[in-house]
Amino acid sequence: MSSDNYQIQWGNINIGGGRKSSTSYTVTDTIGQSAAGLYSSTGYIVRAGFQYIYTIVPFSFTISDLEMDLGSLIPGTTATATNQLTVSAGSAGGYQVLAFEDHRLKNESGVYIPDTTCDTDSCDQTDADPWTQNDKYGFGFNINGDDVPSDFINSTYYRQFADDELDEPHQAVMVGTSATESSQATVTYKANISATQAMGNYQTGIVYIALPTY
Repeated sequence: MSSDNYQIQWGNINIGGGRKSSTSYTVTDTIGQSAAGLYSSTGYIVRAGFQYIYTIVPFSFTISDLEMDLGSLIPGTTATATNQLTVSAGSAGGYQVLAFEDHRLKNESGVYIPDTTCDTDSCDQTDADPWTQNDKYGFGFNINGDDVPSDFINSTYYRQFADDELDEPHQAVMVGTSATESSQATVTYKANISATQAMGNYQTGIVYIALPTY
């Protein structure tokens, strides 16, 4: 309901409703409405209750740059590139963003640059570890910002992308547990090669899948 002077974004009769919080919790509720919930049939959907106000935030996902160029790789010298992921999700359950690579970086002859195992030879597609040594070779990524996995402790921690060619399960790189108007994270892609790496143009595809959670 609206006019030139006001707008009411939900219309129901109840004895209380809204957002309450303290230092240890946040809760939204509808109290006293006789029929709160989601109702649907052919031709209509009714979202009754205060919580459904979150559905006014449409679900969207954007990637700031779709082509990442690491340039000419020099043995023992790291090359990086970055882009930004942005999610808006109005569902009360939040969202998740999954990621994977089509295959390891590969040239036209089918030669791979391996995925990184970081300084300790122990990082993989599920666990990040520090990668700072220039004699540790491969390709990997770091992510920092909103709702990123806790194993990315700082900007030196890297993982492999899950390899779709090897049937590795796609991994979550952002997970939000509530509605958000704009959650952002920056992905850093990093490559380092040895002096014996074959010449060529290496490439792969990085795929992100953003899903709302209801």
